[in-house]
Amino acid sequence: MDLSFVILVEVLYAIASLVLISAGLAVVFGMMKVINLAHGEFMMMGGYATITAVNLGMNVFVAMLLIAPLVVGLIGLVVERLVIRRLYGRLVDTMLATWGLSLMFIGLATMIFGNTTTGISTPITGFTVGDYQINGYNFFIIVVSIVLVLCMLAVLKGTRAGLIARGTMQRSDMAAALGYSPDRIYMATFFCGSALSGLAGAVLAPLVGLVPTSGGAYIAKAFITVIAGGPSLIAGLVSSATSFGLVSQIFTFTISPVIGEVALLVAAVIVLRLMPQGITGRFFKGKL
Repeated sequence: MDLSFVILVEVLYAIASLVLISAGLAVVFGMMKVINLAHGEFMMMGGYATITAVNLGMNVFVAMLLIAPLVVGLIGLVVERLVIRRLYGRLVDTMLATWGLSLMFIGLATMIFGNTTTGISTPITGFTVGDYQINGYNFFIIVVSIVLVLCMLAVLKGTRAGLIARGTMQRSDMAAALGYSPDRIYMATFFCGSALSGLAGAVLAPLVGLVPTSGGAYIAKAFITVIAGGPSLIAGLVSSATSFGLVSQIFTFTISPVIGEVALLVAAVIVLRLMPQGITGRFFKGKL
Protein backbone atom coordinates (compact mmCIF):
# COMPACT_ATOMS: atom_id res chain seq x y z
CA MET A 1 0.00 0.00 0.00
CA ASP A 2 2.82 2.39 0.86
CA LEU A 3 4.61 1.61 -2.38
CA SER A 4 1.41 2.18 -4.36
CA PHE A 5 1.00 5.63 -2.82
CA VAL A 6 4.63 6.51 -3.57
CA ILE A 7 4.27 5.37 -7.18
CA LEU A 8 1.06 7.39 -7.57
CA VAL A 9 2.75 10.53 -6.24
CA GLU A 10 5.77 10.07 -8.52
CA VAL A 11 3.55 9.53 -11.57
CA LEU A 12 1.54 12.68 -10.78
CA TYR A 13 4.78 14.57 -10.22
CA ALA A 14 6.17 13.43 -13.60
CA ILE A 15 2.96 14.52 -15.35
CA ALA A 16 2.91 17.86 -13.50
CA SER A 17 6.56 18.50 -14.40
CA LEU A 18 5.88 17.95 -18.10
CA VAL A 19 2.87 20.27 -17.95
CA LEU A 20 4.95 22.98 -16.27
CA ILE A 21 7.88 22.59 -18.64
CA SER A 22 5.67 22.68 -21.73
CA ALA A 23 2.99 25.26 -20.86
CA GLY A 24 4.96 28.30 -22.05
CA LEU A 25 5.96 26.60 -25.29
CA ALA A 26 2.35 25.47 -25.82
CA VAL A 27 1.35 29.14 -25.93
CA VAL A 28 4.27 30.38 -28.05
CA PHE A 29 4.53 27.44 -30.44
CA GLY A 30 1.07 25.88 -30.14
CA MET A 31 -0.83 29.16 -30.53
CA MET A 32 1.58 31.51 -32.28
CA LYS A 33 3.49 28.93 -34.40
CA VAL A 34 6.80 30.42 -33.27
CA ILE A 35 9.56 27.82 -32.96
CA ASN A 36 11.17 29.17 -29.80
CA LEU A 37 14.47 27.34 -29.36
CA ALA A 38 15.25 29.70 -26.48
CA HIS A 39 12.41 28.23 -24.40
CA GLY A 40 14.84 26.37 -22.15
CA GLU A 41 16.83 29.56 -21.60
CA PHE A 42 13.67 31.42 -20.57
CA MET A 43 13.20 28.69 -17.96
CA MET A 44 16.83 29.06 -16.91
CA MET A 45 16.34 32.81 -16.44
CA GLY A 46 13.28 32.11 -14.31
CA GLY A 47 15.42 29.93 -12.07
CA TYR A 48 18.14 32.57 -11.75
CA ALA A 49 15.55 35.29 -11.07
CA THR A 50 14.18 33.19 -8.21
CA ILE A 51 17.60 32.47 -6.73
CA THR A 52 18.62 36.12 -6.96
CA ALA A 53 15.40 37.32 -5.34
CA VAL A 54 15.71 34.78 -2.51
CA ASN A 55 19.34 35.78 -1.92
CA LEU A 56 18.17 39.39 -1.63
CA GLY A 57 15.85 38.38 1.20
CA MET A 58 12.55 37.90 -0.63
CA ASN A 59 10.12 35.15 0.31
CA VAL A 60 10.76 32.11 -1.86
CA PHE A 61 7.13 31.65 -2.88
CA VAL A 62 6.80 35.31 -3.88
CA ALA A 63 10.02 34.99 -5.87
CA MET A 64 8.83 31.84 -7.65
CA LEU A 65 5.22 32.71 -8.32
CA LEU A 66 5.45 36.45 -8.94
CA ILE A 67 8.93 37.88 -9.46
CA ALA A 68 10.34 35.23 -11.82
CA PRO A 69 7.35 35.13 -14.22
CA LEU A 70 7.25 38.94 -14.32
CA VAL A 71 10.99 39.30 -14.98
CA VAL A 72 11.07 36.63 -17.69
CA GLY A 73 7.83 37.93 -19.19
CA LEU A 74 9.38 41.39 -19.54
CA ILE A 75 12.48 39.89 -21.14
CA GLY A 76 10.19 38.04 -23.54
CA LEU A 77 8.38 41.31 -24.28
CA VAL A 78 11.66 42.96 -25.27
CA VAL A 79 12.61 39.96 -27.41
CA GLU A 80 9.25 40.01 -29.17
CA ARG A 81 9.45 43.74 -29.90
CA LEU A 82 13.04 43.66 -31.15
CA VAL A 83 13.25 40.31 -32.93
CA ILE A 84 10.22 38.02 -33.08
CA ARG A 85 7.69 40.56 -34.38
CA ARG A 86 9.59 40.80 -37.67
CA LEU A 87 9.64 37.04 -38.21
CA TYR A 88 6.01 35.88 -37.84
CA GLY A 89 5.17 33.36 -40.54
CA ARG A 90 8.86 32.64 -41.27
CA LEU A 91 9.44 29.42 -39.34
CA VAL A 92 13.03 28.77 -40.36
CA ASP A 93 14.09 32.37 -39.71
CA THR A 94 12.37 32.28 -36.31
CA MET A 95 14.11 29.04 -35.44
CA LEU A 96 17.54 30.47 -36.31
CA ALA A 97 16.86 33.73 -34.48
CA THR A 98 15.71 32.02 -31.27
CA TRP A 99 18.68 29.63 -31.43
CA GLY A 100 20.94 32.67 -31.55
CA LEU A 101 19.04 34.19 -28.64
CA SER A 102 19.50 31.01 -26.62
CA LEU A 103 23.27 31.20 -27.13
CA MET A 104 23.22 34.87 -26.16
CA PHE A 105 21.26 34.19 -22.97
CA ILE A 106 23.65 31.38 -22.02
CA GLY A 107 26.61 33.70 -22.54
CA LEU A 108 25.05 36.53 -20.53
CA ALA A 109 24.12 34.16 -17.68
CA THR A 110 27.68 32.81 -17.64
CA MET A 111 29.09 36.35 -17.47
CA ILE A 112 26.74 37.40 -14.65
CA PHE A 113 26.41 34.24 -12.53
CA GLY A 114 29.49 32.27 -13.53
CA ASN A 115 29.70 28.72 -14.80
CA THR A 116 29.23 27.09 -11.40
CA THR A 117 26.20 25.27 -10.07
CA THR A 118 23.92 27.28 -7.81
CA GLY A 119 20.50 26.70 -6.30
CA ILE A 120 18.16 27.05 -3.35
CA SER A 121 16.81 24.49 -0.94
CA THR A 122 13.27 23.20 -1.26
CA PRO A 123 10.93 25.26 0.95
CA ILE A 124 8.77 22.22 1.79
CA THR A 125 10.31 19.34 3.71
CA GLY A 126 9.81 15.69 2.88
CA PHE A 127 8.09 13.02 4.93
CA THR A 128 8.07 9.27 5.23
CA VAL A 129 5.39 6.82 4.15
CA GLY A 130 6.22 3.48 5.69
CA ASP A 131 9.71 2.61 4.50
CA TYR A 132 9.71 5.25 1.76
CA GLN A 133 10.71 8.91 1.70
CA ILE A 134 8.63 11.39 -0.32
CA ASN A 135 9.72 14.89 -1.27
CA GLY A 136 6.99 17.19 0.03
CA TYR A 137 7.84 19.74 -2.66
CA ASN A 138 6.48 17.34 -5.29
CA PHE A 139 2.98 18.03 -3.98
CA PHE A 140 3.54 21.76 -4.47
CA ILE A 141 4.52 21.18 -8.09
CA ILE A 142 1.42 19.03 -8.64
CA VAL A 143 -0.84 21.74 -7.18
CA VAL A 144 0.83 24.51 -9.20
CA SER A 145 0.38 22.52 -12.42
CA ILE A 146 -3.30 21.86 -11.72
CA VAL A 147 -3.94 25.53 -10.93
CA LEU A 148 -1.99 26.58 -14.03
CA VAL A 149 -4.05 24.37 -16.36
CA LEU A 150 -7.31 25.56 -14.81
CA CYS A 151 -6.25 29.21 -15.13
CA MET A 152 -5.22 28.73 -18.77
CA LEU A 153 -8.56 27.08 -19.49
CA ALA A 154 -10.48 29.84 -17.72
CA VAL A 155 -8.62 32.63 -19.52
CA LEU A 156 -8.68 31.14 -23.01
CA LYS A 157 -12.26 29.89 -22.88
CA GLY A 158 -14.03 32.15 -20.43
CA THR A 159 -12.62 35.64 -20.97
CA ARG A 160 -12.91 38.14 -23.79
CA ALA A 161 -9.12 38.55 -23.92
CA GLY A 162 -8.64 34.81 -24.37
CA LEU A 163 -11.21 34.60 -27.15
CA ILE A 164 -9.61 37.57 -28.94
CA ALA A 165 -6.15 35.99 -28.64
CA ARG A 166 -7.36 32.66 -30.03
CA GLY A 167 -9.22 34.35 -32.86
CA THR A 168 -6.23 36.51 -33.77
CA MET A 169 -3.90 33.51 -33.95
CA GLN A 170 -6.29 31.86 -36.41
CA ARG A 171 -7.30 34.90 -38.51
CA SER A 172 -5.28 38.02 -37.77
CA ASP A 173 -6.79 39.80 -40.78
CA MET A 174 -10.30 39.28 -39.43
CA ALA A 175 -9.24 40.51 -35.98
CA ALA A 176 -7.79 43.65 -37.56
CA ALA A 177 -10.99 44.18 -39.54
CA LEU A 178 -12.94 44.06 -36.26
CA GLY A 179 -10.76 46.81 -34.78
CA TYR A 180 -8.25 44.78 -32.75
CA SER A 181 -4.51 45.23 -33.13
CA PRO A 182 -2.88 41.89 -34.04
CA ASP A 183 0.52 43.41 -33.25
CA ARG A 184 -0.44 44.13 -29.65
CA ILE A 185 -2.18 40.78 -29.24
CA TYR A 186 0.89 38.90 -30.49
CA MET A 187 3.01 40.96 -28.09
CA ALA A 188 0.77 40.16 -25.11
CA THR A 189 0.59 36.47 -26.03
CA PHE A 190 4.37 36.18 -26.27
CA PHE A 191 4.67 37.95 -22.92
CA CYS A 192 2.32 35.38 -21.35
CA GLY A 193 4.17 32.44 -22.91
CA SER A 194 7.50 33.79 -21.68
CA ALA A 195 6.08 34.37 -18.19
CA LEU A 196 4.84 30.76 -18.07
CA SER A 197 8.34 29.58 -19.03
CA GLY A 198 9.80 31.70 -16.24
CA LEU A 199 7.28 30.27 -13.80
CA ALA A 200 8.28 26.72 -14.76
CA GLY A 201 11.97 27.44 -14.32
CA ALA A 202 11.32 29.11 -10.98
CA VAL A 203 9.17 26.31 -9.56
CA LEU A 204 11.65 23.64 -10.66
CA ALA A 205 14.73 25.58 -9.47
CA PRO A 206 14.78 24.14 -5.92
CA LEU A 207 14.96 20.60 -7.34
CA VAL A 208 17.97 21.04 -9.61
CA GLY A 209 21.37 22.65 -9.52
CA LEU A 210 21.23 25.60 -11.89
CA VAL A 211 23.92 26.39 -14.46
CA PRO A 212 23.69 28.65 -17.53
CA THR A 213 23.20 25.63 -19.80
CA SER A 214 20.34 24.16 -17.73
CA GLY A 215 17.78 25.04 -20.39
CA GLY A 216 19.05 22.28 -22.64
CA ALA A 217 17.62 19.70 -20.25
CA TYR A 218 14.08 20.98 -20.84
CA ILE A 219 13.78 21.97 -24.49
CA ALA A 220 13.48 18.46 -25.96
CA LYS A 221 10.79 17.35 -23.49
CA ALA A 222 8.84 20.56 -24.04
CA PHE A 223 8.79 20.24 -27.84
CA ILE A 224 7.98 16.53 -27.67
CA THR A 225 5.05 17.16 -25.32
CA VAL A 226 3.62 20.06 -27.33
CA ILE A 227 4.02 18.47 -30.77
CA ALA A 228 2.67 15.09 -29.66
CA GLY A 229 -0.29 16.85 -28.05
CA GLY A 230 -1.56 18.02 -31.41
CA PRO A 231 -3.60 21.08 -32.40
CA SER A 232 -5.63 21.45 -29.19
CA LEU A 233 -3.73 23.64 -26.74
CA ILE A 234 -4.81 22.50 -23.28
CA ALA A 235 -6.26 19.07 -24.14
CA GLY A 236 -3.10 18.28 -26.10
CA LEU A 237 -0.82 19.50 -23.34
CA VAL A 238 -2.57 17.48 -20.63
CA SER A 239 -3.05 14.31 -22.70
CA SER A 240 0.54 14.14 -23.95
CA ALA A 241 2.01 15.01 -20.53
CA THR A 242 -0.14 12.31 -18.94
CA SER A 243 0.83 9.70 -21.53
CA PHE A 244 4.56 10.41 -21.44
CA GLY A 245 4.71 10.91 -17.68
CA LEU A 246 2.99 7.58 -17.12
CA VAL A 247 5.27 5.72 -19.55
CA SER A 248 8.39 7.33 -18.09
CA GLN A 249 7.54 6.44 -14.51
CA ILE A 250 6.50 2.86 -15.32
CA PHE A 251 9.93 2.17 -16.82
CA THR A 252 11.68 4.20 -14.12
CA PHE A 253 10.21 2.06 -11.34
CA THR A 254 10.52 -1.26 -13.15
CA ILE A 255 14.00 -0.79 -14.63
CA SER A 256 15.87 2.50 -14.03
CA PRO A 257 15.49 6.30 -14.43
CA VAL A 258 17.71 6.27 -17.53
CA ILE A 259 15.47 3.71 -19.22
CA GLY A 260 12.50 5.82 -18.15
CA GLU A 261 13.88 8.82 -20.08
CA VAL A 262 14.56 6.63 -23.11
CA ALA A 263 11.04 5.17 -22.92
CA LEU A 264 9.58 8.69 -22.98
CA LEU A 265 11.42 9.48 -26.22
CA VAL A 266 10.46 6.14 -27.79
CA ALA A 267 6.83 6.70 -26.79
CA ALA A 268 6.91 10.12 -28.48
CA VAL A 269 8.25 8.60 -31.70
CA ILE A 270 5.56 5.91 -31.66
CA VAL A 271 2.78 8.46 -31.00
CA LEU A 272 3.89 10.70 -33.85
CA ARG A 273 4.28 7.72 -36.18
CA LEU A 274 0.79 6.43 -35.45
CA MET A 275 -0.81 9.85 -35.07
CA PRO A 276 1.07 12.42 -37.21
CA GLN A 277 -1.43 15.13 -36.22
CA GLY A 278 -0.85 14.47 -32.54
CA ILE A 279 -3.07 12.96 -29.87
CA THR A 280 -5.79 15.60 -30.22
CA GLY A 281 -5.68 15.22 -33.99
CA ARG A 282 -7.11 11.74 -33.42
CA PHE A 283 -8.91 12.15 -30.09
CA PHE A 284 -10.51 15.11 -28.27
CA LYS A 285 -11.27 16.87 -31.56
CA GLY A 286 -12.84 20.28 -31.05
CA LYS A 287 -11.51 20.59 -27.51
CA LEU A 288 -9.49 23.61 -26.43
